[in-house]
Amino acid sequence: MGGTETKAVLVDASGAVLAQRRGTTPPPSLDTVEQVLDLACSLVTELSSRVAPTAVGLVVPGIVDESRGVAVFSANLGWSDVPFASLLGARLGMPVAFGHDVRAGALAEQQLGAARDADDAVFLPVGTGISAAYVQAGRLHAGGGYAGEIGQVPVGGARLETVASAAAISRSYQERTGIPVAGSADVAQRVAAGDPVATAVWDEAVDALGSALIWITALLAPEVVVVGGGLSQAGPMLFDPLTRRLDADWNLARAPRIVPAALGDRAGSLGAALLAAELVNHNHGEEGE
Repeated sequence: MGGTETKAVLVDASGAVLAQRRGTTPPPSLDTVEQVLDLACSLVTELSSRVAPTAVGLVVPGIVDESRGVAVFSANLGWSDVPFASLLGARLGMPVAFGHDVRAGALAEQQLGAARDADDAVFLPVGTGISAAYVQAGRLHAGGGYAGEIGQVPVGGARLETVASAAAISRSYQERTGIPVAGSADVAQRVAAGDPVATAVWDEAVDALGSALIWITALLAPEVVVVGGGLSQAGPMLFDPLTRRLDADWNLARAPRIVPAALGDRAGSLGAALLAAELVNHNHGEEGE
C-alpha cells in the first residue's frame, strides 16, 4: 500500500506471480482505516478467484512495528497505532503478515531481484522521498520500526530528501528557473541537453546521495546497494557518478556494487507475499513441534 496506489500480487511457493491487481489508496479521512481494510479485502477476493491463498501479507508506509502487527504512524495516510494484522486477519479468516513497504521491498530484491546473490544488501528507493532498508544475512533489520529513515538525515544544511529525492530535483529546477518540469526525468533530459541549471541541480542531488552511500558503507558494509524509485530510471546518468564517488572517497574496505532495482514498483507487494510465506512456514513449524 503506497500513498497513492495499492498493488497486490498472487504468488506461488516459488515466488512466481500468478495474477496481480491495483487499486487507489484511500485519502486520509476519519474512516481511512476501514477504507484500507475494504480495499485490501477486495483485492484479495479478486485474486482468490483463481487460487485460494493460504496467507496474506500487507505492507504500508510510515512507522511500522512488525512484531506487534501495528502501523504506528503515517503522516501521509493519517493513521496512528492501527493493529492492521489482527483487523485484516479477522476479516479474511486467514493468517496475515504485516510489515513496512520499503523493508518488504528490500526483502523481495534480496530474494528475488537485483540482490539475490548477496547475503547483506541495502535497498534505497529514491522517489517522492528517500528511505532505506537493510537485509543482513537474509534477515530484515527493523530497529523497532524506526530503521531506514535516511531521508531525514542532515546533509549540507538540509535533509537528504529535500536535496536528492526525485521530487526535490524537479522542485529545485523549477524554483531556480521558473520553468515547470514533468518530474526528475524531465530534468535528466535537460542535463543530457547541456542545460547548466539542470546540471547543477542534478550534481547536487547525486553528490548528496553519494555522501549517504558512504555513510551506509561505513556503517553496514553491504555487498550490494539496490537503488529503486523513480530516480533509478536515470540509468548511467545516476549510477556512473555514484560509483565514481564511492571509488574516489571510500578506500577503507570493500565498496558495494550499486545496481538498479530489478522488480520495479512490484517490490513491495512481492515482499508482502514473502512475509506471508514466512508466516505460513513458521506456523507449520510450530505445528510440527
